Amino acid sequence: MTLKVTLITGRTISQGVNLENKTSSDYMEATASCELNTKDIELLGKPKYVKIRTEYGDVVVKLKENSSNPSGIAFIPMGPWANAVVDPDTKGCGMPGFKGIPAEIDATENKVLLLKELMARYKQ
Repeated sequence: MTLKVTLITGRTISQGVNLENKTSSDYMEATASCELNTKDIELLGKPKYVKIRTEYGDVVVKLKENSSNPSGIAFIPMGPWANAVVDPDTKGCGMPGFKGIPAEIDATENKVLLLKELMARYKQ
């Protein structure tokens, strides 16, 4: 089943604490995830990983439960994995749009790409 959601990204305490070492496993754990509420997770079949697609790209991340999220809202902490699915056009302000992005989420058995693998995927 494909879940249609509105994607938002933002800073988290854990993401901020690990900013100084972006190649660490702690940074990956803090940023390579997607939070959904319990009902949305159940609709997906309670997978460990999900693939998120927007018109700007797709990425596989670890799924985390956050019962405080409203249904239909997906949250990814700011970082390289979120950057893979946000609009790269900064419209002259230097910051991409991190909120209100239409997205589709599917369960997947694919693993999360490591930072170097993710960067290599987008290197052109």
